[in-house]
Amino acid sequence: MATREAVLHPAYSIRTITKMSICVALCCVSAYISIPLPFTTAMITALTVVMNLTAFILKPKQTLIVMLVWILLGSAGLPVFVGGTAGFGRLFGPTGGFIIAFAIAYPLVSLLKGRKNSFIRYSLIAVIIGIPITYLGGVISMMLVLQVTFWQACVMAVFPFIPGDIAKAVLAAFLGVRINTLYHD
Repeated sequence: MATREAVLHPAYSIRTITKMSICVALCCVSAYISIPLPFTTAMITALTVVMNLTAFILKPKQTLIVMLVWILLGSAGLPVFVGGTAGFGRLFGPTGGFIIAFAIAYPLVSLLKGRKNSFIRYSLIAVIIGIPITYLGGVISMMLVLQVTFWQACVMAVFPFIPGDIAKAVLAAFLGVRINTLYHD
């Protein structure tokens, strides 16, 4: 039997669960918005905008749950990974490091974003923390799976994506500030 206090103050409110669910759905949909590049197994994707946005509008623990739910859905076979791919094996493929790094990078971005709603801070945290951790995961998986050098992995998984990822981080920061201003808790 639930106590009155537990009923009045649930761990996550309906509003919070709704925000988290929308973030999971946006992760799933945005992974389909991707452009393959001929020289790498990595793709340009809208997913990174949504990952950053999730970190900006949710708390760190909530962001981690969203990332883990998205990974679980894709690992279970739902086509929610980049390009509509799926399966547990994707975690051990050339781009699996990106997927795993998302669960590390974006809760950390959420943790370091601070309490103040700041476009500059959000942008800097995304670029200085989120992007490098994500790239590190991708580089490691490409080195291990494709048996390439660090430099070759950077050419495939980092260098072509830097300008676009910075632009996507800035876009997510702008959207995050706007959403937080409109729907502050």
